[in-house]
Amino acid sequence: MNYKIVKIENLSGDCASIYSIFDSDEKKTLFEIFIEENKSLFLSELKDINSRLKIIGSKTGAREQFFKLDEGKPSDGVCAIYDDPDKNLRLYCIRYGTLLVILGGGGYKPKSIRELQQDPKLKEENYFLRDLSVLITKRLKEGEIKFTNSGKDLEGDLEFNDENYE
Repeated sequence: MNYKIVKIENLSGDCASIYSIFDSDEKKTLFEIFIEENKSLFLSELKDINSRLKIIGSKTGAREQFFKLDEGKPSDGVCAIYDDPDKNLRLYCIRYGTLLVILGGGGYKPKSIRELQQDPKLKEENYFLRDLSVLITKRLKEGEIKFTNSGKDLEGDLEFNDENYE
């Protein structure tokens, strides 16, 4: 599989940039796949998440209160954005301060599930972002990826494939 980090222009704005991961096999971003998988059962929640992302991009930046932090390993930036703390739809992402968010996938987390590892779909989506975060950090350290002067954008080698995960 081949992936590329791509900016979602209609969600990005003056306060933060919103990215997702384009899956070349699916010809869609993981965020688009997340929407398709959940729109029949959770349309209002998806609208709320989309509105929140637009507000993050244009008005507030990626403030901590919009995210469930520490959904990955310490300091990997993996967290979840949700429509409302009382709801169960989770969208996993990697947050870089208040200026940049990379959206992954996610799904429904019933209240009966205490940990994401209990749900194969949520575990797969979360662990993929954990692995990607490690690769991004490595490329940042090696200078293959860098933040632009504004800190809101990424540039450099934003493409990943199966060989990167071996």
